[in-house]
Amino acid sequence: MFRSFSLRRSFQARLKTLTHSPQHPPPPPPPLPLPFSPIRTLSTAPSSSSSEAELRKYLGYTALVVFCGATTYYSFPFPENAKHKKAQLFRYAPLPEDLHTVSNWSGTHEVQTRHFHQPENLKQLEELVKESNEKRAKLRPVGSGLSPNGIGLARGGMVNLALMDKVLEVDKEKKRVRVQAGIRVQQLVDEIKDYGLTLQNFASIREQQIGGILQVGAHGTGAKLPPIDEQIVSMKLVTPAKGTIELSKEKDPELFYLARCGLGGLGVVAEVTIQCVERQELVEHTTVSNLKDLKKNHKKSLSENKHVKYLYIPYTDTVVVVTCNPVSKRRGPPKFKPKYSKDEAMQEIRELYKESLKRYRAREITPPDSNEPDINEFSFTELRDKLLSLDPLNKDHVVKVNRAEAEFWRKSEGYRVGWSDEILGFDCGGQQWVSETCFPAGTLSKPSMKDLEYIEELKKLIEKNEIPAPAPIEQRWTARSQSPMSPASSSAEDDIFSWVGIIMYLPTMDARQRKDITEEFFHYRRLTQSQLWDKYSAYEHWAKIEVPKDKEELEALQARLKNRFPVDAYNKARKELDPNRILSNNLLEKLFPLSDNI
Repeated sequence: MFRSFSLRRSFQARLKTLTHSPQHPPPPPPPLPLPFSPIRTLSTAPSSSSSEAELRKYLGYTALVVFCGATTYYSFPFPENAKHKKAQLFRYAPLPEDLHTVSNWSGTHEVQTRHFHQPENLKQLEELVKESNEKRAKLRPVGSGLSPNGIGLARGGMVNLALMDKVLEVDKEKKRVRVQAGIRVQQLVDEIKDYGLTLQNFASIREQQIGGILQVGAHGTGAKLPPIDEQIVSMKLVTPAKGTIELSKEKDPELFYLARCGLGGLGVVAEVTIQCVERQELVEHTTVSNLKDLKKNHKKSLSENKHVKYLYIPYTDTVVVVTCNPVSKRRGPPKFKPKYSKDEAMQEIRELYKESLKRYRAREITPPDSNEPDINEFSFTELRDKLLSLDPLNKDHVVKVNRAEAEFWRKSEGYRVGWSDEILGFDCGGQQWVSETCFPAGTLSKPSMKDLEYIEELKKLIEKNEIPAPAPIEQRWTARSQSPMSPASSSAEDDIFSWVGIIMYLPTMDARQRKDITEEFFHYRRLTQSQLWDKYSAYEHWAKIEVPKDKEELEALQARLKNRFPVDAYNKARKELDPNRILSNNLLEKLFPLSDNI
């Protein structure tokens, strides 16, 4: 139904997006051990009728075993080119008609459920929440499913507001819009541009539902701009215990601030009123620098640019600096002629792909695919995915890809002009594992420089441990949020926060390769956690935090979260608004275990 999460039903294609992972047939089983020899040594004495009957019985058993073995082999043939799949011994039976498989966009988390609800209006949503609470039936709110950790997934049942996606009211004078929470960011922007309005900031992509990006504390970039939850001036929350309640700074402000970044645990966000800004054109300026030069100009970059982000290329000294600012009303857009064409910028990565493909094909002795598209048709991120898929965990190979990326950005320096919703987006690449942390970086007037120190230590950690870390390491900034559950929450108005994301792509659907990449990514993440997080007071983005399987690690995480966030107040509100925990899922229960002693 959405680009970001898949909803699958056996034998049906009624929903818009299906993301079945191909199921590989198992290899033929090894020969079955026989409890007897199929040919008996016969006595020279005259045969009796009983011995003949016994022989026929044994011969019948032998024929049955041979027949079963042959049937198994030819019913489940094993492809010659699938030697690496021998560990997959079983294939799944078709799902029952009423069982859906719902996964997040990256395919890293999925659940199977019989209950996936999509109400069309507020009344239907209210009835659904009330009925579910009476039956104590799970009803976890899920948005577009873009969260890397699958924060909205629940096996017991989910509610999605994709059909509640209308703009309800536009106040052009106050620059405010009231919308249903299921509306996607791009849809909202398209519908209000005729009023000369747009959102204050954007995350990297536009497919998120407004309710989803609000609840997980999503953000854009710009040290003067807060996370997206700060744009919300009022909201309508449908709760299991108290029905529909309206919250704002004037109506129950304490609960309002808590619920703005409520992780879907306090109620289903049905409507929000958003403070917008005038629609304007931006000039995006992309340059290539290095850490030494960044330090000289960092304070100026944060204070003078409306939007700024740094993209670091591991195993190189390259830093891509991207700034965005309103077009000057006096000077107009800059006049700039690119030094290199798009094909020239892509030249090095295309040559690396051809060379690498030839080398790996020779090693694997695999014939070229005659149906493979012309590499000139691939975008940069698509070609990077294809390159990484050849050997994603080979550090030397990843380093070559990173160097080719650094060269691409060097030849892509320049300007781009467009509306904010066009300019502020970012092609994040294909499916991926990502961990993003948020930590204090001083104030706008006096940055602490801890943000750049964090990056220096991170790059040293990568090189020391020879992590096959692809590019980019993305660093962004926001102002503080007044929502106490936001990773950027602060009571000091001038505080700024840095957000750093590390990544490993999943450029293949091969199950074993994805498993190996997953294990390497969590090793990478664990090293950053142990060496950086406590030192810099860094906390993970709610949409990217993962629940540890180890009991001691989980208890340490719970204690750490309690030290940073008002967990007791949050759990108290959960018990009051959702006493039967129908809105919770495993992630919420693990991170914030409820206690009767709150």
